[in-house]
Amino acid sequence: MFVPLTIKDHIDRARLVYGTRIGIIDEPNQPAPPLPELTYGEFASRAKAMAKGFEQMGVPIGGRVALVSQNASRMLTFLFGTAAWGRVGVPINFRLNVEEIQYIIDHSGAEVLLVDPELSDTLKNISVKKFIVLGADTDSDIFVAGEPEEWEGDENATATINYTSGTTARPKGVEMTHRMLWTNAAIFGWQAGVNDRDVYLHTLPMFHCNGWGMPFSLTAMGVPQVVLRKVDGEEILKRVADHGVTLMCGAPAVVAAILDAAETWKGEIPGAGKTRIVVAGAPPPTSIIEQVETVLSWEFIQIYGLTETAPLLTMSRGRSEWDELSPGERAKLLGRAGTPALGVSLKITEDGEICARSNHVLKGYWNQPEATHEAIQDGWFRTGDGGYLDDNNYVTIADRKKDVIISGGENVSSIEVEDVLFSHEQVIEVAVIGVPDEKWGETVKALVVTEGSISEQELIEFCRSKLAHYKCPTTIEFRDELARTATGKLQKYKLRAPYWEGHEKQVN
Repeated sequence: MFVPLTIKDHIDRARLVYGTRIGIIDEPNQPAPPLPELTYGEFASRAKAMAKGFEQMGVPIGGRVALVSQNASRMLTFLFGTAAWGRVGVPINFRLNVEEIQYIIDHSGAEVLLVDPELSDTLKNISVKKFIVLGADTDSDIFVAGEPEEWEGDENATATINYTSGTTARPKGVEMTHRMLWTNAAIFGWQAGVNDRDVYLHTLPMFHCNGWGMPFSLTAMGVPQVVLRKVDGEEILKRVADHGVTLMCGAPAVVAAILDAAETWKGEIPGAGKTRIVVAGAPPPTSIIEQVETVLSWEFIQIYGLTETAPLLTMSRGRSEWDELSPGERAKLLGRAGTPALGVSLKITEDGEICARSNHVLKGYWNQPEATHEAIQDGWFRTGDGGYLDDNNYVTIADRKKDVIISGGENVSSIEVEDVLFSHEQVIEVAVIGVPDEKWGETVKALVVTEGSISEQELIEFCRSKLAHYKCPTTIEFRDELARTATGKLQKYKLRAPYWEGHEKQVN
């Protein structure tokens, strides 16, 4: 028997098994009046009504609907109200500028754009067939009673198109199929231990790879989902205390915000011994990982992946064999990207690039066959990330492949140098890049944001006390801020560009 795997499976199970349980708790402080607390039965009805609303707007099955919003219950509903009834959701990063958003609307062919009220003035001139500002005034247009057109279900159909951050060029639209999202949700949820006793806090933007696919896993397992609109360390701790949050996901910056708030938190840190946080986006410094255990008493889990892989490729989670180790030793082990997830195969090319195979690798880039062919070759997806597998099959990300610094024939991992610099108490942000050098080809340069007074030489000597000298920065430049993408990733190509002006390529 063959039954197609579709997103509708997740919301159908929530309705059947957890229909009377409170499932969605909306952000109370937002420009649009929040939706009431919804049981999973009510949430399923809302998603169906949204599908009917899109049908009434003339969006056919297979048609695209875009949304630009910070985290909200309406956005969570959108993830199901599109895909579960055969339409294609296009969640867009709310931090993008008007030109970038217009490009995505045009490129995806979205017929309807739903917009957060906070962005309505900024985006009012966007060209699209139907422009709707989210809120109570438009709920009657979006949520329509009645049975939407039945969709037969095709696991190979595109469910969402998620546009990459565009660190090097125009963003590419990653086509995620129902099968891709389904398998990612199942494996991610299983390996992260998602169960119906969990309470989840949406610290991760829902637009970002569909919240890494976690909303699908959570919904299927009946997990109460608490919506957080904006990341704030103190507010996160408060929500953990108020709702009994046991699970959240986010970038290293989220962890840093929580740790900062913990310094002034009165009383026991909420969630101690119960809460786990899943981190991705960049390898966090070992000192940060250790503090999650020692300061918060939370469990730290790291994953590695990309939008193109839905995202789960590897997971690094504590093991029973490590129970007797010190927090520092465990942190060092958890600093690796982890072992391949169930159903994922990895290989490292001769030049150090990580390639992957799995059921949740992208279908292709929307209307970009050449980019698709470049990314998927001989049945393997080329991640563009450099790294290596150790003897225990743990992956360590050495950096974006193009960011590996080759100085005098020696490979230098910029992340390794960044980790050391970040461990200095006065360093707030750091980016390590290679810059051209006549003698060595490239040398190591650090761009840092600091607090307090410290000299370039003092930081160089600090690195030399912890690293082989060839790995240490030869120069350090102090900055007020570092260029980042809309999702918080360092834009190293922008940071490198001034130093490589006049060179044909950014490698000597």
